[in-house]
Amino acid sequence: MSDQNDLTLRAEQEERLRAVWKPPEGLFLRWTDVNNNRVGVWYTLTAFGFMLFAGVLALIMRTQLAVPENDLVSANTFNQLFTLHGSMMMFLFAVPMFEAVSIILLPQLLGARDLPFPRLSAFGYWSFLLGGVFVGGSIFFNAAPDGGWFMYPPLTTRTDLSGLGADIWMLGLSFIEVSSVAAAVELIVGVLKCRPPGMRLNLMPLYAWYILVVAVMILFAFPPLIAGDLLFEMERLLGWPFFDAAKGGDPLLWQHLFWIFGHPEVYIVFLPSIALFAMLIPTFAQRHLLGYPWIVLAAVGTAFLSFGLWVHHMFATGLPKISLAFFSAASEAVAIPTGIQVFAFIATLWAGRVIWSTPLLYAVGSIAIFTIGGLTGVMVAIAPFDWQAHDTYFVVAHLHYVLIGGTLLPLFGGLYYYWPLITGKKLSDRIGRIAFWVMFAGANLAFFPMHLSGLEGMPRRVFTYPAELGIGGLNMASTVGAYLFATGVLMVCIDLALSPTRPKGVRNPWNAGTLEWLAKPEDENWGIRSVPLIESRYPIWDQKDFVAKVDEGRFFLPDAEEMKRETIVTTVLDARPLQVVRLGTPSFIPMATAVALGSVFILTTYHLYWWSLAGAFVTLGCVLTWLWTGTAIIPEKPEKSIGHGIVVPLYISGPSASGWWAMFITMLADATAFSGLVFGYYFYWTVHPDFPPPDATGPGVFWPMVAMGTQLASWAATVVAREVHARGQVLAARSLLIVGIVLTLASLLAGLAGPWFTGLNPSEHVYPAIVWVLAIWTAAHAGVGVICQGYTLARSIAGRMTPRYDADLRNITVFMHFLALTAVVTYATIGLFPGASS
Repeated sequence: MSDQNDLTLRAEQEERLRAVWKPPEGLFLRWTDVNNNRVGVWYTLTAFGFMLFAGVLALIMRTQLAVPENDLVSANTFNQLFTLHGSMMMFLFAVPMFEAVSIILLPQLLGARDLPFPRLSAFGYWSFLLGGVFVGGSIFFNAAPDGGWFMYPPLTTRTDLSGLGADIWMLGLSFIEVSSVAAAVELIVGVLKCRPPGMRLNLMPLYAWYILVVAVMILFAFPPLIAGDLLFEMERLLGWPFFDAAKGGDPLLWQHLFWIFGHPEVYIVFLPSIALFAMLIPTFAQRHLLGYPWIVLAAVGTAFLSFGLWVHHMFATGLPKISLAFFSAASEAVAIPTGIQVFAFIATLWAGRVIWSTPLLYAVGSIAIFTIGGLTGVMVAIAPFDWQAHDTYFVVAHLHYVLIGGTLLPLFGGLYYYWPLITGKKLSDRIGRIAFWVMFAGANLAFFPMHLSGLEGMPRRVFTYPAELGIGGLNMASTVGAYLFATGVLMVCIDLALSPTRPKGVRNPWNAGTLEWLAKPEDENWGIRSVPLIESRYPIWDQKDFVAKVDEGRFFLPDAEEMKRETIVTTVLDARPLQVVRLGTPSFIPMATAVALGSVFILTTYHLYWWSLAGAFVTLGCVLTWLWTGTAIIPEKPEKSIGHGIVVPLYISGPSASGWWAMFITMLADATAFSGLVFGYYFYWTVHPDFPPPDATGPGVFWPMVAMGTQLASWAATVVAREVHARGQVLAARSLLIVGIVLTLASLLAGLAGPWFTGLNPSEHVYPAIVWVLAIWTAAHAGVGVICQGYTLARSIAGRMTPRYDADLRNITVFMHFLALTAVVTYATIGLFPGASS
């Protein structure tokens, strides 16, 4: 009788969980869903679709280059094709695909019901979709960008030399970069704060380690490009001469800002693929992965070194020899941590009982192709050879060997490995193996001859070539290989299309040892039955009766007592339970916010500035509504039992809370973008002896110092408000917030007053232009600070923030820390640096 009652109780608990996580009905309601599993699936399918579209563009290019002096497409169309192909593969496939896959896998790998900010994931998806359609669709209107995926000035910044496509590229991809940073915030907080109890950092699945490393890389790689985008568009739209050498600018600044992003980008898309290897190789070797700590250190080392390589893209620009030597050595050194990871995988296979499955076939084949790309990468890291091969098809061959071996084939391997997890159905081993060999042969036939054609002197980005060059046969071979590779991709698409007709498979068909395989083919989207206690890196293999205990709800949080979406927040280092966090529910707000923000970028592209400003106000309204209704909600009770005698609060604030971490991580990204602008100021000063010009009139000392002082006073008022509010002195805290608002407004006005009253004309020379940019950036952040302080004050007055429930105040204090730092750097630079005095 007791067993029967136990089974009835479990059935009731599972029914409650189903009711909580059931997807909303109706097409529009499904669009508003924020469940990370479903958002991740749509994210993945959209990125895959963009990849197929970019692949079609590549086939048109290869058809044009198959024979000498071909006239299939014009030079202008060819420029649009290769620009859009590269941009879509890098910005709309490689990075979004890893983020999409991670949104699906991480909650299951971590035994969490969801990531901590599911609405943020939904916002990122809608931003990615809108931006991708805007950029990719431009080619159908003959308006696609045509300056290369790197968009070097001055060709692209001069509106008489480049059309609307440059604005579409710059503003569209800037919008997409917002979604990438949003996803990075979600993934970092998810890995650090949503691990199951007991999963210390040294017990995390390697996939989680890799995603943590890559997401941190995004925080420091993407923002400099956003800073460069800002300068780029201000030159195009307003005529501010950041890259115009005739007015003191320098086009090399764009190259620095772009490649500070562009080379870490290669590893941002490579490391998640290695992460897939780290999951499937132990499964098919049927043993623990060898060298776990060394692999983690190697991943961190790869990330660190990747930020010291960007100048090897600029060896032909006339850099000093010391710079060439340093960056050449760094470019060669990055092969060491990469080699450690590859050899650890090989050693694991060597020591295990290998099962030669289709996913493992893709993994081994991709390592072989990537190794060839890595060897040619060491070659171009040597400056004299780079001078010879620079901007030839040798570099095209190197890049595609790295990306196909390090990104594309591993993703296909992960697709065959994880498809049963997503759908409960295996893909066809026969079709998958045939597709692999077709793609393997096609990739080598397409890109190996490019090494030879490059050494023969064929430059990149040319739409035709003379027969006398003697490389027609090599180009024909590359074209045949490209179509062969596309045939393999088509076979995979057919395999996916046939998947719905196949029966459901068994649970954990590969006999893997990690948490994601706890999912059953018939499971609902709420994931596993209960959040487990982790004692091993491969708990399914190592912990006794582990699967049965999870299924029976014998671990943590097995019920949905209050009918809310919930998961457990734990400590960063040792994963001790801290809180049960309430997750976001289905809402149209993320979609509306993405549409409103997208309108700002898109309308600016067409110079509809007043409409763009209106879109900005709508975006602000959406964000405030999102925050007011969906974050820092005071719960109906202070704490909750999660089982086994453990009671945790339903609300926490400060450094233990996931919201605080999200704010801190977001501000790191913001500070990195700001550092790109400051880098630009000191770059001009370092490179050009006449910066500032001898006759320059600076913003003076008085107004910048007033702006700095008032901003620091506002920061102090906010910090004190936080402290007195925590002691229950609510009226004093509100008064201090009002004082802070006044001081921040004063800082905003004083920061703009310096360049305004001294008559700095930003269109005359780069010095006043960069001064104005720094002042506007800081003033804009001061405006955000006013909104943050006012929002917190309103929350307090409305009773949505109390001394016990004070996450809003603690979170905006983090913003004010960074705002104060920004103000000090900006106003010290423009007010105290040589040339600042009027």
